[in-house]
Amino acid sequence: MPIEHAPFSASEYARRLAKTRKAMEKAGIDVLFATDPSNQAWLTGYDGWSFYVHQGVILPMDGDPVWWGRYQDANGALRTVWMDDDKVIGYADTYIQSTTSHPMEDLAKRLTDMGFAKARIGVEMENYYYSAKAHAVLAAELPNATLVDVTALVNWQRMVKSEEELSFMRKAAKISEKIVSVGIELARPGLRKNELVAEISRAGIIGVDDAWGDYPAIVPLTPSGIDATAPHLTWNGEEMKSGEATFFELSGCYRRYHAPLCRTVHLGKPPQDMIDAAKALTAGLEAGLEAARAGNRTCDVANALGAELEKIGIKRSARCGYPIGLSYPPDWGERTASFRSSDETVLEPGMTFHFMPGLWLTDWGLETTESILIKESGPAEPFCNIERKLFVKD
Repeated sequence: MPIEHAPFSASEYARRLAKTRKAMEKAGIDVLFATDPSNQAWLTGYDGWSFYVHQGVILPMDGDPVWWGRYQDANGALRTVWMDDDKVIGYADTYIQSTTSHPMEDLAKRLTDMGFAKARIGVEMENYYYSAKAHAVLAAELPNATLVDVTALVNWQRMVKSEEELSFMRKAAKISEKIVSVGIELARPGLRKNELVAEISRAGIIGVDDAWGDYPAIVPLTPSGIDATAPHLTWNGEEMKSGEATFFELSGCYRRYHAPLCRTVHLGKPPQDMIDAAKALTAGLEAGLEAARAGNRTCDVANALGAELEKIGIKRSARCGYPIGLSYPPDWGERTASFRSSDETVLEPGMTFHFMPGLWLTDWGLETTESILIKESGPAEPFCNIERKLFVKD
């Protein structure tokens, strides 16, 4: 393996391929076409801002995977994947945003040349990066093949992190601590939100020590006041005001690995219901961390949180956590298991989650969260170390 450009060891990629092929065999497919850029990176090391065009990894049951994408992006693949150069193939630019041809026509020819014209081909149908048109064209071009939906097949193999991956997540966590601290320290009445986010972004990209900052899969979410009743607003050019809370939903990113962290700052004296909710939320987080043990289930974590919130009359029905690790925009979650009362996924050592019990109520929003690691024994380990509380500034 020409491993010099890839971020992980040869043995690590061999482990990943073996796990994925075992899942492919169970799913009854002959070859996998993975379009999710996180899955492409996990299998091959490919890393580039090219996921706005059609691209993917072809993984047969034997031999090395093949990266397939736009011809001009093939040089980026040669710079980042661990495979030999002949395992990188590109299609012509005439296919890009064309009304007369489609990249899947090229992919169908490649699969046919590889002997898969009549194969069972796994595709990720519930995926941001695999369009309805792509599926229709691929099916039309391979009339004797069977396209099988294997959405999240690779994602599930990614859930238990290796020590190599955890080392990257710990570096991302150091950056997360830094940028959340910057947000809290700089927040003050009169400061424009875009200026605050600029400083957060600068700190995240500079990184910490040898952990340089990559771009996060989600932009800084920093709504204030009534805007903080919605979980996914970003920022604007308005000034921060006394009497308002702002939550910081942020993540450091190191070589595409994330460790999200959220804290809330209130300028001036907060209302009593927010103070009470913040204390209950902290108690719920601590109860959830105790429940997040190998052998327990994801629903146990959600139920432990819910019990503490219900003590003050807050009934939170939404999910409160999801797996994290390697990711690309528009999401840093892995889209598999969830912390919620209906999910019974068994927790295993090495799994990593964003324990994310945000509260978005009628008049204000509050977020205190932790990225956590399931341990061999004992409660989950938080990746970050910032006090769990509502931060109050005059």
